[in-house]
Amino acid sequence: MFKEIKKLHKQGYKNIVGLDEAGRGPLAGPVIASAVALEFPISNFQFPKKFQILNYKFKKIRDSKKLSAKQREEWYKILTEHPDIKWEVGIVSEKIIDKINILEATKLAMRRAVKKLNSKLKLEILERTSLRYSVNLYEIDFLIIDGNFVLDKTDWSSKRKFAQKSADFRPLFQQKAIVKADEKIFLCAATSIIAKVTRDRIMQKMHKKYPEYGFDKHKGYGTKEHLRALKKYGPCKMHRKSFGPVKRIINNQ
Repeated sequence: MFKEIKKLHKQGYKNIVGLDEAGRGPLAGPVIASAVALEFPISNFQFPKKFQILNYKFKKIRDSKKLSAKQREEWYKILTEHPDIKWEVGIVSEKIIDKINILEATKLAMRRAVKKLNSKLKLEILERTSLRYSVNLYEIDFLIIDGNFVLDKTDWSSKRKFAQKSADFRPLFQQKAIVKADEKIFLCAATSIIAKVTRDRIMQKMHKKYPEYGFDKHKGYGTKEHLRALKKYGPCKMHRKSFGPVKRIINNQ
């Protein structure tokens, strides 16, 4: 789970971030992306033997889809409260999904998560300039994305300090897409859990507002129960009107 991270650190990257999403497939609710980074003790960014992450039970972490809801909640608490882990989430609503499509909405959620995390790291760097700490903290310089795409260079070029006015722009972060990275790389397994739990909690809240759809059980996915409720009650504000099953019901009303 740490092999890829170690390799990138040896290549000189100081702050590697895992990036994953939850909620591309459901018929209702937002898509959530999570970004996760690690703080390293001062030792030329190598993995020292006493590093807390390696000595903890993190080697047993798994992709969120391979965990029960209870296990995901337990991991979420461990990950979000651990002092060596920095994280953020990006949320894009079902309304925006309908406007720009789910792929672009997923990318937007990822950009939001990364920008929020980088801003958090910048603030901590400023706070630590006058104090001595036993960790190195830097802005993000590499993204590992779970999936088969990277974020467009144009998403970042205007924010890069050294970007020229010519057409030769550079992306803000180096990136690498890895299929099933949430099964292979610690950072992406962590992001998959944080994104999934965050989204599930949102859908639990939506169940209280729209109990007739059963969001607490299926979290917006197109189960038989959900489709029966859709046919009976029609879509609510949380439904993605551009998704086929929802669109067909709207057209038949």
